[in-house]
Amino acid sequence: MSIAETSAEDALVALHTSLDERRRPEEVAHLVLRVVGGQLGLRDRMALGRAARAASRWNGWSSMSADFARPVGGARQIDAAARLFELPRDGIDPDDPVSLLDFSVRLSESLGAVDPARLDFLRDRLNREGRAAAGIELSKRQYNRRFRVTQRLSAKADRLAVEQTKRHLTMVARAGFAGSIERDAFLADRWAGCFVAYLTAKRKLRREFTLSGRDNPYDGIADLLFKHCAANPATDWWMIAQAHPTPAVLARLTDAQRGELLGRWWATMCQVASLLKRVWVASEFDRATMIVRRGNDSSTWNLLCGAYNAARAAWIATLDASGSLGLLEASCPGKAMMLIAADLAAWHRSTGGGLHPDVGVWARLPLPWDVLDGTTACTRTDVETACADGGVDPVTSGWAGPKPLSAVGVFRPTPELVHGVSIVDPLWASMLRAGGAFSGKTIKGGLEQSLIPGDVVVSELPERAGHVEP
Repeated sequence: MSIAETSAEDALVALHTSLDERRRPEEVAHLVLRVVGGQLGLRDRMALGRAARAASRWNGWSSMSADFARPVGGARQIDAAARLFELPRDGIDPDDPVSLLDFSVRLSESLGAVDPARLDFLRDRLNREGRAAAGIELSKRQYNRRFRVTQRLSAKADRLAVEQTKRHLTMVARAGFAGSIERDAFLADRWAGCFVAYLTAKRKLRREFTLSGRDNPYDGIADLLFKHCAANPATDWWMIAQAHPTPAVLARLTDAQRGELLGRWWATMCQVASLLKRVWVASEFDRATMIVRRGNDSSTWNLLCGAYNAARAAWIATLDASGSLGLLEASCPGKAMMLIAADLAAWHRSTGGGLHPDVGVWARLPLPWDVLDGTTACTRTDVETACADGGVDPVTSGWAGPKPLSAVGVFRPTPELVHGVSIVDPLWASMLRAGGAFSGKTIKGGLEQSLIPGDVVVSELPERAGHVEP
């Protein structure tokens, strides 16, 4: 069923589902139009309609995924283990790492493992005498097969837990706690639900490879939906605060609600900081420039930085709304700087630019995880001093206070991106992505034999002889 044929009730359910997806804002705008279009004035309806019509470009087709990558469960490993050990599959959740690990422990115990968490193939297997003493009547080959399956099941549980955490933190970075909004609460307040769904869709947009900053996700469509929320005395501001913790929203919460948000954002900061520390210790980053080096896991690092900085900004905003910003005088953990691609940094230099001023502040301050675990002290005064040395305003930059709201953005249709480069249409984008263009890796499919015509690439990029090199 197309969106145009969807009922208002089904469209609202689809909007709630979109909180855990990556739909284009124009698709979400079309659903919003189905839900509240009849309650809008002519001017607002026309504005929302213009955004919704963008969803029908190229017959509604896009080359980009409408979701974030979802971790693959352990169904295959469970089937292999159940078949080999001749056990039932009942009661094992393939998408729950704890359930997989419990199953692995049971299997390892049946193999005579002294410590079920230790499954080293060379050191922890039983020899013939050990198997006989444990009452295991299996040949060496059959024992080894079961041991390897158990190993793989345990390793899958660990990988699944990591990937689920990464996806959860990706959602936190892009949409705050919107993914935790219950369906019943969402359906109970249409205006708030439409606002949250549209704003989070805007926040989930992919980054473009550009010298200019990102567009403000809070655009004219989000603003008109927010105004309808503000005009409704029954608006669920707690739900909106999960995704949009701004002064206007936080001021409408109770003290208990603001206190709960403070605790959740602080816990998220601490969780992500500990993960950042692991990546930092295992890597060799250039702290003075934060330019990617060969071997750096920039994807994981930038994902964690996004989640940490989003949690930190929301925590500081909630502190301010609670009248507790003075706590930063005692402890003020700094931001975490994302890694920047070397080609983008070179492009900045070629146009007379340089590193973002925040990088210098980051390099002058203690590492945020050391501040959060109490290893190192960092006060608001320390942050303000570092900002002064780097020529950065500590408040407007968000280092030592809530960052001021930007001007309302302007809606524009979602570009077709290939590794951040905007392409003229999804057909070209699919071909270039399949060929590995703009990925920094070896080009496939014969693309290396010819240059990409300049009119295919919409982004403003460094050019050579009227063509863009893939």
